[in-house]
Amino acid sequence: MVLLGNYLLQVPGGIEWVIIIAVIILLFFGVKKIPELARNIGKASAEYKKARIAADREIQSIKDDVCMNPGRGKLEDVANTLGIDCSSMTDEELRKAIDTEINKKKTV
Repeated sequence: MVLLGNYLLQVPGGIEWVIIIAVIILLFFGVKKIPELARNIGKASAEYKKARIAADREIQSIKDDVCMNPGRGKLEDVANTLGIDCSSMTDEELRKAIDTEINKKKTV
């Protein structure tokens, strides 16, 4: 009986683990639902990649807009969007703060 208890406590590794998970998924979802689930996961992954690319383009356009149009109003709009207090900053300090905040959010 002790040997059986020890055997049950062992965690399968490698291919056994994959087979156990596959059997559980097969029993839970059934044969007909698995291709549909895989298709939905693929679509979700593609949508995530598209949204990430769109966000990167938007950040780049904001950076380009700030660099090309250095008007104080645009700088303050971008700073307010990023949550930067710009009341006591010069234009150059504000540009550096915006660039730092954008780079910080990119790494997160």
